[in-house]
Amino acid sequence: MRFLETVCVKRGHPLRLAWHQRRFDQTRQAHFDNPSPVSLRDLLQPPADAPLLRARILYDADTATVTYHPYTPRPLRRLRLVHADPDYRYKYADRSALDALFAERGEADEVLIVRDGLLTDTTVANIAFYRDGRWFTPQTPLLPGTVRARLLASGFLTPVDITPKALPRFRQFALMNAMIGFLVVKHGKIG
Repeated sequence: MRFLETVCVKRGHPLRLAWHQRRFDQTRQAHFDNPSPVSLRDLLQPPADAPLLRARILYDADTATVTYHPYTPRPLRRLRLVHADPDYRYKYADRSALDALFAERGEADEVLIVRDGLLTDTTVANIAFYRDGRWFTPQTPLLPGTVRARLLASGFLTPVDITPKALPRFRQFALMNAMIGFLVVKHGKIG
């Protein structure tokens, strides 16, 4: 089985690497027998001249390869709710289940996955909702993202169960992943 880790690199510097190392180590411990320690800092040797790169670390029990790609964010303003039950507890290299869900977006930019009646994530980002001066994130995401983990640890996010019916009670929503950080979606729509 192969896994993936995506790290944002700005001007040759990997961002928030400790959070990626934590998830990388947890994934390796859960799936591989007695994995030897691997330092992401040692693996990453990004070019210093690029303003923004996506470092893609593809790994299995024995190997890890890193490729660097220029990053241009795509607009994510309109989300379509889709009901599904994909297993993406770990950042698997095989994203075919998520790609199939993304194909259901219709005119929307992205899908927001509803599993067992509760909101989870989009195919590329965790999500948060704002109400009464606080940001809330789904209690059970598809993937525990690194930005989400960091914002939970800081107390900025509060995990709760969120149903589609609860959406009108929130004033804003935000997307978060390693490449975009925490991005409040202006004039966004879910439906």
